[in-house]
Amino acid sequence: MSFGGFGGGAPMFGGGGHGASPGGGLPFAGIPSELQEGVDKLLAREPEHADPDAVFNYTGADERDRNLTLRQLVLRHWRLGLWAVVLVSVVSVLGQVGPLLIEYAIDHGMPPQAHGSFAVVAACAGVFALATAISALAQRSQVRASGRLAAGVMYDLRVKVFAQLQRLGLDYYTQEKAGVVMTRMTADIENLQQLLQDGLAQLVAQALTMIVITAILFAQNVELTLITLALMVPLLTVSTIWFTRASQRAYLRVRDAIAGVLGDLSESLQGMRTVAAFNRQARNVVAHRSVVGEYQDASNRTAQINAIYGPGTQLLGYLGQGALLAIGGEMVLHHQLPLGALIAYFLYLNRFFAPIQLLVQQYTTFQQGQASVVKLRTLFRTEPNTPQAADAAVLAPVAGEIRFDHVSFGYFPGQEVLHDVTLAIAPGESVAFVGETGAGKSTIAKLITRFYDPTAGRVLIDGVDLRTVTLDSLRRQLGVVPQEPFLFAGSLRENIAFARPDASDAEVWEAIDAVGLHEVVERMPDGLDTVVHERGQSLSSGERQLIALARAFHARPRVLVLDEATSNLDLMSETKVEAALDVLLEGRTAVLIAHRLSTAMKADRIVVVDGGRIVETGSHEELVARGGRYAEMYETWSAQLELAA
Repeated sequence: MSFGGFGGGAPMFGGGGHGASPGGGLPFAGIPSELQEGVDKLLAREPEHADPDAVFNYTGADERDRNLTLRQLVLRHWRLGLWAVVLVSVVSVLGQVGPLLIEYAIDHGMPPQAHGSFAVVAACAGVFALATAISALAQRSQVRASGRLAAGVMYDLRVKVFAQLQRLGLDYYTQEKAGVVMTRMTADIENLQQLLQDGLAQLVAQALTMIVITAILFAQNVELTLITLALMVPLLTVSTIWFTRASQRAYLRVRDAIAGVLGDLSESLQGMRTVAAFNRQARNVVAHRSVVGEYQDASNRTAQINAIYGPGTQLLGYLGQGALLAIGGEMVLHHQLPLGALIAYFLYLNRFFAPIQLLVQQYTTFQQGQASVVKLRTLFRTEPNTPQAADAAVLAPVAGEIRFDHVSFGYFPGQEVLHDVTLAIAPGESVAFVGETGAGKSTIAKLITRFYDPTAGRVLIDGVDLRTVTLDSLRRQLGVVPQEPFLFAGSLRENIAFARPDASDAEVWEAIDAVGLHEVVERMPDGLDTVVHERGQSLSSGERQLIALARAFHARPRVLVLDEATSNLDLMSETKVEAALDVLLEGRTAVLIAHRLSTAMKADRIVVVDGGRIVETGSHEELVARGGRYAEMYETWSAQLELAA
């Protein structure tokens, strides 16, 4: 059994590398020798996790997940579900033996009956005890089966949800709050786990109990049973229909409200530095109180619904028992019904209404679970914004020619960011895109990497439309260095070898040396095994950017996209990064989204973007001599440098 995250060798992100604790804190000193034997025994008993019923692809969730239902979740583990139902049936049937034995003991074993005998009473008591013991054993097995069923379903479902989240495009994460996304993986799935582990078994048990009791009541006395059902069933049916509809709406509102709470919390935690800097703590508390208030209102509504339905059905039960006592008592007085039969009937009727109360409680859990299923089904039905075609071909190794063919694009309908862009980039050519903020430079980079598809026109690489090739074969040949490099909690080795985790240390060091990161790694306390904390907060901006460049070099891309990779760096860090860029760009097609003209000037060609259109293209010298938009930008930049000097 392997606990490594990559090829069984390197530890997983978040697990800390060699010399790291699982939380990424203090170094892990190893397992003491006196405890090693116990650890080995524990690992030997550790079960293997079967492959989940989830295969990652770029085309979208399969039809079963898109039409997700609670029944479908259970049927995927039908053997465990069937065994749990059998055990629940045993418990339900054996649980109703008691009143029949009591009736028999009263009518045949107790004075003033003609054949009264203590032996009859003792035998009934023995059978009662045996039935109780068998029922307890069956219930124990049922709880274990239900637990395994819930664990299996949750395992599959968590993997499927995570795969869907990996599949969705950048537009989904731009529009949806991180806390809302987390709700799908946490609160919604936990609701289903509670339902599958306890709720469904209880629902089935109580429903079977009511069926068994109804059959026994008819066998005991048809007249009394018909009277009871005529009094109770219509009222129970109407109230249950109302409760079903009202609670379904209420619990959907609760799911939306808790997603809002977690979304607001996540946003506040991620922006804590900004919150503190602008003294927004008190106002944020007031705003969060409003969000939590919406959740409270939704929860209060569900409580009101339960407060009406629960006590209402309980009242109907008490009224039914009162009517039975009056009618049955008169039948006993007129010798139309034995006393033991009336007592047994009364006990059964009391047991008939007890499951109704339990069903009300479990139905609340059921409705919560159903609301979670609706939310998860909505997630699975969300389509990736860059779906992979069913007949997509594998992109052969590319030379690196990129062409924009009358490309237009907008993030929102009717709001175009790029307008009819036509451009060709030759293999091995480096092209820098410059322009004002919001001109559309970064959008061009996102279209090349196929984070988005154009709304009109085509983006081609080596003459092949990006929409016709598999995303895996495309992105294996692309390297991306964003403005804010993202580093994962894990070791330096894991972050650099992110694209090829099975690479050797020699290959990792090759990337390190190529971008000038050797000195940084050497001064780290554990070298390549040094833990990088979440988002690389323990490193400087320049160090994070160099690691991102080493990651891109290590991926061996044919096309490199750098989105303002030096815009947030100080002069010293910028010098180091630009030296690394000289090595990284050699022999590759490169697209540079340049904020600083010093970076743009290194490119073979400069493209000026203004208002979503290409207004100029040429070398630095050609554009300055032309006296157009780029010349204005260069003049302004040069003046700022003189003032800074």
